[in-house]
Amino acid sequence: MVYSVKEIYLTIQGEGGQTGLPAIFLRFAGCNLWSGLERDRADAVCNFCDTDFVGVDGPGGGKFKTPQDLVAALENHWPAGQPNKWIVATGGEPLLQLDAPLIDALHAAGFKIAVESNGTVIAPDGIDWLCISPKAGAEVVQISGHELKLVYPQIENTPDDFAHMDFARFSLQPRDDSLFRPEQNATNVKACVEYCLTHPQWCLSIQTHKMIGID
Repeated sequence: MVYSVKEIYLTIQGEGGQTGLPAIFLRFAGCNLWSGLERDRADAVCNFCDTDFVGVDGPGGGKFKTPQDLVAALENHWPAGQPNKWIVATGGEPLLQLDAPLIDALHAAGFKIAVESNGTVIAPDGIDWLCISPKAGAEVVQISGHELKLVYPQIENTPDDFAHMDFARFSLQPRDDSLFRPEQNATNVKACVEYCLTHPQWCLSIQTHKMIGID
């Protein structure tokens, strides 16, 4: 497989159960729920995405012919000699490209692997932190993992649709409407807080990276 990567960068995980974790973000290009092109947004399965995952022109991005080539690029972003090496594979949809040979190569290099997936693709073995974030009307086929993180509110989904699944943590994250309806954000936060207080199976997830101004 040739791995198509939008960008690679070192940052702090800003949301969910691993908030505050230093990690290399490995953003794969491409998604199965939206082309990433604005002309297709209205008809996409998921039309509220706020991420650019089109092409391979971001910082550190490119096409990598082997798992070893991609791991070498990731190594260049980690502080030399420092432990607790994490990568966060995201997208787009990372499980369209993250395969067993790449997982093995990452582990051989000492990396732990976190994945942020929309749940429409069965995850391969060997992922150290699997976070599923259901999107719109897409069928979730990966029904177990470390964290289920639901952007809320969504017209198509409610937390009750997923509360029975086999996840260690359930996170409810206010939908970011800054792109089209920023005045809605406060209402979304209030809805999440109220739901978590009345359904304590769910934890509030805040996008702290946006609050402090980092990618």
